[in-house]
Amino acid sequence: MSEHQHYGAGDVGDVTDVSAEWRLSRAPRRSARHGDGAVRSGWIAFAGAMMVLIGAFNVIEGLAGLLTHDYYLVAPNAVLAFDLTGWAWIHTVIGVLVVLTGAALLGGAVWARVITVVLLIFNAAAQIAFIAVQPLWSLLVIGLCVVVIWAVIVRGGEVDG
Repeated sequence: MSEHQHYGAGDVGDVTDVSAEWRLSRAPRRSARHGDGAVRSGWIAFAGAMMVLIGAFNVIEGLAGLLTHDYYLVAPNAVLAFDLTGWAWIHTVIGVLVVLTGAALLGGAVWARVITVVLLIFNAAAQIAFIAVQPLWSLLVIGLCVVVIWAVIVRGGEVDG
């Protein structure tokens, strides 16, 4: 004995609605390549996290010079505008500012984008001036600065699509 189900006129419409709803739920989502808001915030989050890392690197670099006076060795023909204690303070102050700006960037502050670019340009210039003392460390930090500037300017400016 089989049971037969009878559908009323309203039930057929419900089946169609469910079918359309199912098709919409299975429709492809916008991918990250189309510049949606999630990508923009992803690049800005990356830039903010890297800012915190770069700032921490600068603070470590500065504190190493402040706490251990013979930590840095300078080549005899190296040209430095400041003595090593001055450079240690410069790196420490820049590092703290970079960490704070990175935290603001992670928090979504729009002003932090401009400050990020300015601070990282200044930081890269300071690292170039300090390259005679710590060449590998300076090149690493300069590379990170360039990547973060790129992330903020090129990738962070994408509009919601």
